Amino acid sequence: MIAALRTPEERFAHLSDFDFPVRYLEGVPGYEGLRGAYIDAGPAAAERTFLCLHGEPSWSFLYRKMIPVFLETGARVIAPDLIGFGRSDKPVEEGAYSFDFHRDWLLALVERLELRRVTLVVQDWGGLLGLTLPVDPEFAGRLERLIVMNTALAVGDPPGPGFEAWKAYALATHDLPVGDIIAGGTPHLTAAEKAGYDAPYPDARYKAGARVFPALVPVAPDMPGAAISRQAREWWSNHWNGPSFMAIGDADPVLGPPAMQALRRVIKGCPEPMIVVGGGHFVQEWGEPIARAALEAFEASLDRA
Repeated sequence: MIAALRTPEERFAHLSDFDFPVRYLEGVPGYEGLRGAYIDAGPAAAERTFLCLHGEPSWSFLYRKMIPVFLETGARVIAPDLIGFGRSDKPVEEGAYSFDFHRDWLLALVERLELRRVTLVVQDWGGLLGLTLPVDPEFAGRLERLIVMNTALAVGDPPGPGFEAWKAYALATHDLPVGDIIAGGTPHLTAAEKAGYDAPYPDARYKAGARVFPALVPVAPDMPGAAISRQAREWWSNHWNGPSFMAIGDADPVLGPPAMQALRRVIKGCPEPMIVVGGGHFVQEWGEPIARAALEAFEASLDRA
């Protein structure tokens, strides 16, 4: 059993614009005693599913401006909270977290829910993990479309100084100010929205995952996750044939236009990106126009087919 904390439900009682159905996944082999949360909105029998994966140090709350747009299409939307984040249980020891720990849980969630015709929607760690999922043939068979924002494939390349500074800060800051971090790159964030990002963390004991995540990014070829990320790079370059949509918050100092253009060259057939002028790293905070532009692009690709 992994020692973990569970955020009291009352912490989520007054979230801003985030009234979507919440479900819980339990009993996953290897995750005994841990409960993972996910938003499950829209018809269970919908033709398509949007799988929205958040990053660090956010949670599914980040997708509150995109989920309603996806629901307008009649689709189902699944937005999980990674273990250690959001409404999911939070292991208290930093050593409990690893690349495979999160990746395997996501695959278990997809399998348990029997998701089909998946539009994968990713940003930050949602992409570091989510973009590797198609290496699993079962997931690849479920995948239909891709929406990718301010992320990367962490194949073991050395990071820049901006990322190293962020990693050092996160590890050294026991009580990581999650809401302040997200608000720092999102000037239009309201006080209520900032409180929403802080809601999962009553105190520093709940923040082990948020602290350690930057240190888990595969920045050396032999780090866990690097090898499967290289396999994923090959998959997206040579085996992906579905429609893709890329949006870039151009004010992101680490995963902005240069990093995303490099990723675009990896993703076979990825068209020119949507540039969100002034958009920060947490570009889902500009999410409604991104979601609408993505849907329009997907419709246009059908017309050209």
